[in-house]
Amino acid sequence: MNTFTSLFLAALAVSSGIEYWLARRQANHVRLHRDRVPDAFRDSVSLEEHRKAADYTLAKGNLDDVGRIVGIAILLGFTLGGGIDAIAAFWNGFGLAPIATGVGVVLTTLLASQLLELPLRVYQTFWVEERFGFNRTTPRQFMIDLGLQTALSVVIGGPLLALILWVMDSAGTHWWIIAWAILMAFSILMSWAFPTFIAPLFNKFTPLADVTLKTRIEALLERCGFHSKGIFVMDGSKRSGHGNAYFTGIGNNKRIVFFDTLVDSLNHDEIEAVLAHELGHFKRRHVLKMLAGTSLVTLAGFGLLGWLSGEAWFYQGLGVSEQSNAIALLLFMLVSPVFSVFLQPLMAYVQRRYEFEADDFAASHTRTRYLINALVKLYRENASTLTPDPLYAAFHYSHPPAAIRIDHLTAKI
Repeated sequence: MNTFTSLFLAALAVSSGIEYWLARRQANHVRLHRDRVPDAFRDSVSLEEHRKAADYTLAKGNLDDVGRIVGIAILLGFTLGGGIDAIAAFWNGFGLAPIATGVGVVLTTLLASQLLELPLRVYQTFWVEERFGFNRTTPRQFMIDLGLQTALSVVIGGPLLALILWVMDSAGTHWWIIAWAILMAFSILMSWAFPTFIAPLFNKFTPLADVTLKTRIEALLERCGFHSKGIFVMDGSKRSGHGNAYFTGIGNNKRIVFFDTLVDSLNHDEIEAVLAHELGHFKRRHVLKMLAGTSLVTLAGFGLLGWLSGEAWFYQGLGVSEQSNAIALLLFMLVSPVFSVFLQPLMAYVQRRYEFEADDFAASHTRTRYLINALVKLYRENASTLTPDPLYAAFHYSHPPAAIRIDHLTAKI
């Protein structure tokens, strides 16, 4: 057996074992605390609502367990099982140019992977979300979304992939620096274009009609020094009962977006506090910091790919007989998550720290109790568990667990 094959299988076994162990801890912890509302939430969350959140968390966890098994099977099937070799042989049969063949191999593999995972998405939407009262999408809407997502992947991803493969073929030894720069420029362009050109393909965005709320929000924006191209309400309720708010875009194309479900569930004070939290991310430059961190990791990844693409053992160790830049890129995309999973706790820690900073910003620009009230409502209405396993949360949670976050804010009142 190739040494890299052994390393790959060992990393897959260890990472999968850790994920399974953490999932069992989470399930046991949530189940153990299912019948008792934490003291901090006893006056705001009923026992029935707390049990619903626990059951929802357990149901999603069970589906995630299945998803991990399916993901491992797909990964091994494409690599050591010979799937990529079969797809490459299929595309080589057309006698196309190398770049066109490479684009075909990569897109076919990625789309096939999504197709194999589709039953889990269907079950998630029409069984788990439906069971707990969150699903509002129809089979027709689900298929429209799936078609749009697939079309965008091909129309946008295809040319980008072709450009990167061309750079890999023609830019010499340091192609990976140029490819990295192209990908970063593309990411910035998509961040700018998403609010105006892509998001409206999936949802309807209407200017905020509540004049009183709009006036309050505009005053908050002025105090915070934030300029946007508008405040919009998104029809999130046509797919889900979950609520959220965010700002999107960069430069002169920033938008503030509220889900209609959030506008319906929170009062004006609470909406203002939630927005202040989102603005905190902007004012504390969290988006730029995350972009900088991501760009460095991506640069390191491209550098590693630049080395691996010329090593025969990399292909052979993953069960692929053909060596090409497209195959190298595809293998790297499929296999790197197996190794990068060990960075997840660090990334989650940084994101949780940013959430605390955004909460602190919101507390300094609105009344803290309004943010607390809003968060409690969102925890309750989104059926978010109030009792996650601490170790699982440390590894997976991008937001602080509910009790810790509320305690942090309560100390500021």
